[in-house]
Amino acid sequence: MDVYFSADIETDGPIPGPYSMLSVGLVCAGRHDGRRFIAPDDYSVSIYREFKPISEQFQEEALAVNGLDREKLKLTGSDPRQAMAEIAAWIRDVSGGGAPVLVAYPLSFDWTWLYWYFMNYLHDSPFGHSRCFDIKTAIAFRHGLPVSQAGRSKLPAHYRTRQRHTHHALDDAIAQAEIFAKVFADDDAAQPDPATAGVHRR
Repeated sequence: MDVYFSADIETDGPIPGPYSMLSVGLVCAGRHDGRRFIAPDDYSVSIYREFKPISEQFQEEALAVNGLDREKLKLTGSDPRQAMAEIAAWIRDVSGGGAPVLVAYPLSFDWTWLYWYFMNYLHDSPFGHSRCFDIKTAIAFRHGLPVSQAGRSKLPAHYRTRQRHTHHALDDAIAQAEIFAKVFADDDAAQPDPATAGVHRR
């Protein structure tokens, strides 16, 4: 069984290493056994951490978006190695015997940072090297859209949620999880019942 984790991060620049991940929020976003998607009753199964910066480089425009205080985080942020170990342990605990899958919208930015931090500090990732799901690509495929037209600003109305995009990592991870559940519900509604159609759904 796949166990999905919606993740959002906030950073002080475009790439990990020269720049720093300042916060991350993850929420359990559901499970899928190959036949049925099971959405959580709520999104309370979550984790949030803020990090000490790992370099002196940063971009003012990135901080203007997320509102995080780098100077304060130098004092109050978690040590990255310790925080990533706590996050990895939490993911594996919530997954039980299932396979953790990272979900994001879009995936490429969040995956790059999380994978770099896991590998740099733990030399291992609970998501392996490729267990991930890009909501943006799924919406583009489902609606026959170019990927360039499947961003949040052009999100089809029935996927939208009441959760505002706040640039707080946990708020945005929850919003993504809600969209993800709607994408799966949409896909399930379009699929034939394998019991009556004689086929095994993906």
